[in-house]
Amino acid sequence: MNRLKLMVNGLPGKVATVIAKNAIADAAVDFIPQSFTGPEIEAESMTLDGVAIQLVKPKDRDKEIQVIKSREGMFISIDFTLPDAVNVNAEFYCRQALPFVMGTTGGDRDRLQKTIAESTVSAVIAPNMAKQIVGFQAMMAYAAENFPGLFDGYRLEIKESHQQTKVDTSGTAKAMVRYFNQLGTSFSESDIIKIRDPEIQQKEWGVPEQYLDGHGWHTYTLTSQDQTVQFSFSHFVNGREIYAWGTLDAARFLQAKIESDIKGRVFSMIDVLKGA
Repeated sequence: MNRLKLMVNGLPGKVATVIAKNAIADAAVDFIPQSFTGPEIEAESMTLDGVAIQLVKPKDRDKEIQVIKSREGMFISIDFTLPDAVNVNAEFYCRQALPFVMGTTGGDRDRLQKTIAESTVSAVIAPNMAKQIVGFQAMMAYAAENFPGLFDGYRLEIKESHQQTKVDTSGTAKAMVRYFNQLGTSFSESDIIKIRDPEIQQKEWGVPEQYLDGHGWHTYTLTSQDQTVQFSFSHFVNGREIYAWGTLDAARFLQAKIESDIKGRVFSMIDVLKGA
């Protein structure tokens, strides 16, 4: 396998910054010192762990990408931007023949899949890049498929807590709703309790103060009709490192697929876990 070349887009966003730091520190990664950023970003550059990174605005990226491609050759783009940029960014990557890993949630996901299928580009797309959480979801998917109706009559409560700046409901929580529906519960995505108030997070949930601006805490509670039985599942993530580790593994997986000349495919983190 060739050396992994990565361009991390979405800087100076917090998740993108953690991923970029991990990429810079990884001796097996060639980090590209440019990042496509949003029109609202005023800075033209930033320095991260001693590396000067050019921040490229949307109006300049069609021109700048030609320079980068001629200099770097084949590389993988990492996309952790904003929900309203999902489709525009994917269309840009496909138009420019840039394979990519996208952890950004939101957007029109059907349009996203179609864009890639009709292109020469393959991508890893997942609402959650944390491999262990994805593995937990896979276990729930197995239970839903093999034990339908297991929790018939049970009341479900889903709570998810993230930093105040996360505007959308957790994609992981949304995915879990489908599995619990198959297991027999009556529950919709609109029933998810979304917590963004730091005071509640710290005082009622116990989120450490240093992680109020970067965490993902989820609880799933099932209670029987007569309230004599209760099952609880939870996963608590502090910081963003777990997403960076999974993202770099997804990029390595995608590079292997590209080198096998696989085009127009959308891979998930389950594919990454399986190595499929």
